[in-house]
Amino acid sequence: MILEVRTYRLKPGTSGEFLRVMREESVPLLERAGLRVVDFGRSLVAEDGHEEAYLIRAFGSLEEHERQEREFYGSEAWLTGPREAIVSRIESYHTIVMEASEEAVKALGQR
Repeated sequence: MILEVRTYRLKPGTSGEFLRVMREESVPLLERAGLRVVDFGRSLVAEDGHEEAYLIRAFGSLEEHERQEREFYGSEAWLTGPREAIVSRIESYHTIVMEASEEAVKALGQR
């Protein structure tokens, strides 16, 4: 399995709305497009006073990761859907992609 962990440093005062849009619009859209969302939420620690959030997704292979990301982020559903509500609240983001076992992926999704 390929595990992607994306962290977001959010603009001040935007985490509540960012997470609402993630929960109600973005994550359902990702799942309808066939992407596996393992977990998402707010960071328990605000680094340097910044609000932060995360998104964890799993893929069958690195090639699948690259293809699904390219297709999703280029899709009309994303571009005319929640994109602006998500992107406008992000100050910066960082992504890490690594190998993980199915068991580890399942464990991350259980909270």
